[in-house]
Amino acid sequence: MTASVSVVDKKAFVRWFLKNYQLKRRECVWILNYLLSNDELLKRIRFVEEAHYCPRAMVMSTVDSTGVPFRFYKGNVMTADAEKSFHDLRLHEHEDMYIQLNFPNIPPSAQYLAVLEENPYMPEALIVSEKDRLLAEELLSNSLLVFQEEKLLAQIDEALDQGNEERFYELSNLLQALKETANLR
Repeated sequence: MTASVSVVDKKAFVRWFLKNYQLKRRECVWILNYLLSNDELLKRIRFVEEAHYCPRAMVMSTVDSTGVPFRFYKGNVMTADAEKSFHDLRLHEHEDMYIQLNFPNIPPSAQYLAVLEENPYMPEALIVSEKDRLLAEELLSNSLLVFQEEKLLAQIDEALDQGNEERFYELSNLLQALKETANLR
């Protein structure tokens, strides 16, 4: 597999990550610092989501995430022993290693997005197609429009109940604009 993310970018990300987050296990800090010291090894590191689907992977979590503190996957074996994974990392530095970092990332940081790669081992059934994504966006947009319309109608009813003619016309104009925007889509 050719490197799509440069070693320089990976180093910058790992430094940023270590500076901004505290990991649940100190061994994870050691592993990430070891990666910083070994450019050849860092070339084989891929930052992905859902790393447990990969043939050789590590999952590390920060203290402010709900993820497991640490997991190492190799073939059908999974362990929480960070020392074994570190040993495997050193012995097989010419094999790809996939790393998943669980940390608060909403909205996603530019540093993370710069190194995040597509997981080639993700099962097809879990990959959201472009068509599905567009359908989900449309559903969300329609739901939002319906919610806004219902809220405006409730406010219009309230203005009528209070005899507030000015507020009634203001809200009616907003409702009309909302409907025109919806029709343009």
